[in-house]
Amino acid sequence: MASTSAEIVAFLLTISGWVLVSSTLPTDYWKVSSIDGTVITTATFWANLWKTCVTDSTGVSNCKDFPSMLALDGYIQACRGLMISAVCLGFFGSVFGLIGMKCTKIGGSDQTKAKIACLAGLIFILSGLCSMTGCSLYANRITSEFFDPSYIAQKYELGAALFIGWAGASLCIIGGSIFCFSIAENSKSSRRGYAYNGATSVMSSRTKVHSSVPDKTPPKHFDKNAYV
Repeated sequence: MASTSAEIVAFLLTISGWVLVSSTLPTDYWKVSSIDGTVITTATFWANLWKTCVTDSTGVSNCKDFPSMLALDGYIQACRGLMISAVCLGFFGSVFGLIGMKCTKIGGSDQTKAKIACLAGLIFILSGLCSMTGCSLYANRITSEFFDPSYIAQKYELGAALFIGWAGASLCIIGGSIFCFSIAENSKSSRRGYAYNGATSVMSSRTKVHSSVPDKTPPKHFDKNAYV
């Protein structure tokens, strides 16, 4: 019962993390910068993995898509590949996790379901690592440009999408680890139960053998003075 509850908690954590990681791809604010006036913000510059935009004080946004994928900076291409890989791995991990859980009716025997659930945990851990690496790489580029005194172009700060990606990656890693640990506990408990049943069966068989062998010890005869 405890392992089933752990699997349900792990599945909910991993699904939540996968949804958060998936939501970072269309999120606008991967990096953001603003130009403040005397009273209001006159313009806000922001960018993500697909385009760069500017929003004026009236709320009108003008965006420009990245012209060519081959002409992009290397860190943006790497972040795109890592985040898309994280989303794809999370999808397959959710499918395997649903099949491998004990509370579902598909997946075959308990041993097969345990292997599938362990595989799902490893896939979710890998998905979380991909998302964590992609967000950290993007954040490292922003911070290095921001604190570089020789960088004279527009400087940006960390956007909301990075924090969402880090949170989703953490949930995927934690949920995948719970999946793996719950399977390890199940295997240990099954081995202990098998050893205990074997011992009882051996003892019961020995008892039956001893009880089935007739007692050939001759009866002792005592005379009337035996208890004197």
